[in-house]
Amino acid sequence: MNSKRKMQLLILLSLLLILTEHHFSIKNHLQKIYACWNDQVEEPQLSAWFNSKFVYHFMKKFLQSADKHFMVGFNVIFYIFFDGKTKLPYIKMSPLRTFKVFPLFNESTDQDISIRTMKNFNTHLVDKIQYEVDFLFIMAVNQIFKNDFGVEALGKSVAQLHAWWYFKTINEFPYERRHKSAAFIPFEQGDFYYHKAIFGGTPHEILVFFTQCIKGIKSDTRRKINSRYESHLNKYFFVNKPTKLLSPEYNWDLKFKTPPQIKHVNIAWQSEII
Repeated sequence: MNSKRKMQLLILLSLLLILTEHHFSIKNHLQKIYACWNDQVEEPQLSAWFNSKFVYHFMKKFLQSADKHFMVGFNVIFYIFFDGKTKLPYIKMSPLRTFKVFPLFNESTDQDISIRTMKNFNTHLVDKIQYEVDFLFIMAVNQIFKNDFGVEALGKSVAQLHAWWYFKTINEFPYERRHKSAAFIPFEQGDFYYHKAIFGGTPHEILVFFTQCIKGIKSDTRRKINSRYESHLNKYFFVNKPTKLLSPEYNWDLKFKTPPQIKHVNIAWQSEII
């Protein structure tokens, strides 16, 4: 990496995307977590996930910890797509950190919110963002940085290994198994199960991903298949292998037992308000 070049890095806070995903799959995920870790997990009410205080709480913690640990010493732009309903916390950021807030436009009130969010991002990425940054990270806000997240995580295409399924076999992964779905992955095939909480890469790679993801979700919608965003993310990386894998240390749920393979938790996943 040319040290003389002024690097720009971006975090996109995909607020609506993460909330939508919980709406469709939180109960299913929690049940699988219980089976995976044999720990008691209390299922939160859906109303808690859609409460504006929920978003405010996580966003504030995320931004405070990211300011301290994310790409220290480099220019970072925090892009927030704002729906106008959630109060944005005021955070005094360190030097080299800036904010840009984009309104979330609506093409149709009936359109799936995950598609709307990705279309919004694609529009701004094509028009402006790709010319401002060298690398992008799309991150869910219900995470807290515990240790430094640096240039070791950069790559053309970056995927996060899902901690909940890290010690399971491919046939146990919650891939989309319906043949008619665009996200379909057959049994006995696959590499890893990837978490939607973190992925990244170059602007071009992110554009390609979102184009394919939107296409797949639209195809499933026409077929009346209610598929999940994370399923399409896993199908994309199944076909287009990531160039960089982040270990579960970059996204670990501290409620569960920490195995010896996890030496340092860089990011803690917040599956509920604490």
